[in-house]
Parts: sequence; C-alpha cells; structure tokens
Amino acid sequence: MSIDFKTGGPSPSDLAAIEAEWPQIAADLAKLEAEIRDLDAADHGVASELDRRRKRRTEAQLTRTATRITQPANGLRPAA
Repeated sequence: MSIDFKTGGPSPSDLAAIEAEWPQIAADLAKLEAEIRDLDAADHGVASELDRRRKRRTEAQLTRTATRITQPANGLRPAA
C-alpha cells in the first residue's frame, strides 16, 4: 500500500483495489456475524429458525462473492 503524501491516506489505486474487494470483505463480515450469533445462541440454548436461515444466507453470499470473477479497473494494479 502506498501513501498519498498530500492527504496522508491511501492512494487512489489503493482505494480502487479496496473497492474492488469490498463484496468479499462484506461477505466475510456477514459470515463472522452469523457465527457469533450461533455461538451466542449455543451459550443460551436458543437457536431460532431465523438464525439458521441467516447463517445459510450468509454462507451462500460468501460462496457467490468468492466465485465471482473480478477484474481490476483499467490501469490499476490488483491488491496485494
């Protein structure tokens, strides 16, 4: 990651790379939240059908984003 010394933040190409990866990041976060809900439900002995449905939905979302073909925008390098 390179630093844009004018703003002190990431460069435009770094931001574009993050934007390109965001669907996968969001899917990973949703999966983590579903796993946390599962652990919480297991601790309290209560797991609802809605919780199970949410977990299946987030797993499906994670699979879809992991298998989608990604192409970096013109002139931008892929994230490392």
